Amino acid sequence: MAAPCLFPEIGCYCVTARPERPRLSQGSVQRRGLENKGTTMNFVKTVGLALLGSALAIGGAAAQQKTVKIATEGAYAPWNFTGAGGKLEGFEVDLANDLCKRMNVKCEIVAQDWDGIIPALQAKKYDAIMAGMSITDERKKTIDFAGPYANSPNGFLVAKSSPLAKMPGTGQAFSLSTQQAAAEKAIEAYKPLLKGKTIGVQGSTIHSNFADKYLKGTAEIREYKTTEQHDLDLAAGRIDAVLADSTAIIGTLEKPEFKDYVMTGPSITGGLLGAGVGVGLRKGEAELKKSFEDAIQAAVKDGTVKKLSEKWFKVDITPIS
Repeated sequence: MAAPCLFPEIGCYCVTARPERPRLSQGSVQRRGLENKGTTMNFVKTVGLALLGSALAIGGAAAQQKTVKIATEGAYAPWNFTGAGGKLEGFEVDLANDLCKRMNVKCEIVAQDWDGIIPALQAKKYDAIMAGMSITDERKKTIDFAGPYANSPNGFLVAKSSPLAKMPGTGQAFSLSTQQAAAEKAIEAYKPLLKGKTIGVQGSTIHSNFADKYLKGTAEIREYKTTEQHDLDLAAGRIDAVLADSTAIIGTLEKPEFKDYVMTGPSITGGLLGAGVGVGLRKGEAELKKSFEDAIQAAVKDGTVKKLSEKWFKVDITPIS
């Protein structure tokens, strides 16, 4: 039947009265309640399982992020050094963190003495080395490399008052790989000045190899465990010169106690000095090597290596491809 008009002043709508619903018995009510409860429980269970699955998936993705452990010396400023509070700092520490981000891995950087840095890599104490290590044929017999990510010539650090400060070839650059004859001629030109002198080098490095090949018999070669040690002996007057990477020398010259010292001699690269500085890896780690290679190339291409090298060395040591 038609319902009465409730609000005649605004117009009426015809509303048909809702038919009366049949009454349910008590048993039917109880069964309906149990059915609804069961449906609700199934829904809650389904949603709960879905949420749990999502949480496990997210947690699993986070747990799957690989950690790459990288060793550095921590005593080769400004490449790498131990700063205030024992924190590792330097060019390679900054670059390592950048490379890890590009590789989508967690970066763990640890300090390792130079003389044991390759054996510890072989013993799987860490995954990679970033410690100013030059890529040489001799080292490639033992380990693999990714890179290079930097390239820097060698040089001599001497007192400004020393006769060695006027070493022939200063300001000139030579490569033992592409200009071997010219490079060796430049070395022969300064050897007379080194006769009877004592030169400090860090042991087991390309510079100790260079000194052994070209300067042995002319000067006394004294090896040190770290570059810091030969710098201290130079300042104390116990040696006449230091032969080292030019970027390490630049870092030393920034210290107040070395204001009366200067870098001298021709800049030599290539040959037994290697093909630049790279990431040391165990042989057979093809996937990790490719990840580092791709990250290094990207960092070189977008100027990150240039930016970091100018921050730490005041010069660009980006490798030339």
